[in-house]
Order: sequence, then structure tokens, then C-alpha cells
Amino acid sequence: MSTADISETTQYLTFRLTEEIFAVDVAKVREILDYTPATKVPGTPEFMRGVINVRGNVVPVVDMRLKFGLTATEKTVDTCIVVMEITVDEDSTVVGALVDSVQEVFELEGNQIELPPRIGTRWRTEFIKGIGKRNNELIIILDIDRVFSTSELGIIQENID
Repeated sequence: MSTADISETTQYLTFRLTEEIFAVDVAKVREILDYTPATKVPGTPEFMRGVINVRGNVVPVVDMRLKFGLTATEKTVDTCIVVMEITVDEDSTVVGALVDSVQEVFELEGNQIELPPRIGTRWRTEFIKGIGKRNNELIIILDIDRVFSTSELGIIQENID
């Protein structure tokens, strides 16, 4: 990750996992859905909650808390699924991300974003594009295309096809 990758103004969708605020580039987001129970698919990783039907398409749902090594997401009135289109090894896949709550969409300029620290973070830094600063809060900006490995997506796709 270089500073050139985060130098321009970009719109981000923010969401909460426990007490942390995360953000993804709004261009990756297709839609936000109310919580829908997922149909569990045998043989998939623990972080995959199952699949849901989104306008006739089968979409895998990933519990982002489990993906990041936290406890499973508990359903609340704010729990929702952020449907995103991600790209791994030039293949495009639609994935639903189960999150505690969606916060807002806003713009961050490059000078409001710092590169992730190399030490002292409990999150895997290869997933992080940068740390944004807004209203005295730190926002972890995810590189959502790097959150899922090719092998993980392959397992998911094999089990839903």
C-alpha cells in the first residue's frame, strides 16, 4: 500500500464491528439489506454464515466479526448485511458482509488518511488500506478485495454452485 493509493478524495461507507468503525469504498457496495437469516452451507469456513437470496441470486454471507477473529455477530435491530462486489485475482464475486450496524457514507481526502501502523494493531494490516481520521474518531479503511483469499472464495463458490 502506498500513499498514492489513498491520495484522492473517496466516498466511504462506514460500519461498526464491536466498538470499532470500519470503512469500505462506496464503489464496492451494491446495497444494504436488513438482517436476513442465512441458509448454512456444509463444508464452508466458520466465518461464512450461509447464503441468502438477493433478487434471485445466491449470495454468500460472511460474518465480518468471525472473519476478523472476534465473537460471532449477535442479531440486533441494527444488524445488517452489506452486499459488496469484490475482486480477487481478476474474478468478481458478490458477497454479503454481516455487520453490527451501518453508520454513514462520507468523503475522506487523502490527507485525512494515514497508512496502517506496522505494529500495535489487532487487525491484520494486509486487509487495511489506511486509518482515516474524522471527528476525533479513527476509522479503519479496509481493502475489501484483500480480506478474502482466493482459496476462501473458491471454497465458498464450490459449496454454493
